Amino acid sequence: MNKPERPPELGQRGRKRRLWLVLTLVTLSSVVVFAAVFAFPIFAFIKTGFPQQAPVTVSTIAAQYENWLPDVRVVGSLKPVRGADLSVEVPGIVDEVNFDSGGDVAQGARILHLRDADILAKLHTLQAAVDLAQANYSRDKELLPFQLVSQAQFDTDQANLDSAKAQVAEQAAILEKYTLKAPFAGHLGVRSVNSGQYLAPGTSVVTLQALDPIFFDFFVPQQQLSDIKVGQNISVTVDAYPGTTFTGKVTTLDPKVDSVTRNVAVRATLPNPQRKLLPGMYATAQISTGAPQRLITVPQTSIIFNPYGNMVFLVQDGTGNDGKKALTVKQTVVTTGQTRGDQIAVTGGLKEGDTIVTAGQLKLLNGSTINVDNTIQPADDPNPHPLER
Repeated sequence: MNKPERPPELGQRGRKRRLWLVLTLVTLSSVVVFAAVFAFPIFAFIKTGFPQQAPVTVSTIAAQYENWLPDVRVVGSLKPVRGADLSVEVPGIVDEVNFDSGGDVAQGARILHLRDADILAKLHTLQAAVDLAQANYSRDKELLPFQLVSQAQFDTDQANLDSAKAQVAEQAAILEKYTLKAPFAGHLGVRSVNSGQYLAPGTSVVTLQALDPIFFDFFVPQQQLSDIKVGQNISVTVDAYPGTTFTGKVTTLDPKVDSVTRNVAVRATLPNPQRKLLPGMYATAQISTGAPQRLITVPQTSIIFNPYGNMVFLVQDGTGNDGKKALTVKQTVVTTGQTRGDQIAVTGGLKEGDTIVTAGQLKLLNGSTINVDNTIQPADDPNPHPLER
């Protein structure tokens, strides 16, 4: 007998099923091979553990107490007790210059004189009118008791005399403006005019400054107002004289607080016999506000400043990667106070003798092992002076 023939669709379905079985077997074989190749290193890594961090080289310092003098540090400007840029009030040609650049003058000293021949001539004319009015007035005054002149005539003579005298006084005041005088005793600056030069009103002739004593003006926030009192000592330094400190006293506190900045203006007075301090200089100052305090101080570089708290790495004995004793670090939260130069006060979290990391913290984690190398230490100067090169 002949076998019955299979429909074509049944043969095609069988071939697809066999192809699917082959692909499945190939996929499973690939998974087994992948697992054999990559699983062994993973299990070996888990068995041996994670790689340990190599010791980090850092610098350290021992926390210690220092006498910390509470103070307020400010910046401000120097101003003269009396100072002015001298100028003339009237226009004219310079006739005389009666000073030398850089000289000292007394109050009322003649500085400069403008040509005033026409003004002086007019003054003489007005003075002659005064003399005539005075003669008429005196003559009518003698005749009045005998009723040889009327009372109206006498009153007119008296008014004419008073008017003539007023005109003389006015012209004399104008003439006075042609002479520039020192309004106070002081030190003159550089001369900027010469004889024969035309000067317009308001043209600066020379600066006059009273330099001893001198004012130091600065501002403090309202939060520090309770620390500042009249009579406190103040130490001022300027860039022009590095290493030199000028001392004085607080003399004035402004009776109001600026509504925009919330700062208070303060003025101190400094003796300046050698005239080293000049108006307009920028200066820094330190005001002592209390008795010395005993505080733990460390370099500012040792503090890790964070919004959620300031921390340091505290050095302690621990165990290294090889199981032997080694130095490790522990993060410790500290409370900080005021700063002074390169230093910062620590008011909590440290005790005297604790060793902390001062440099190299970026590579540290809590519990990291360290190597200490203190050949180079960060700055730790309470009063640093930057060097200009």
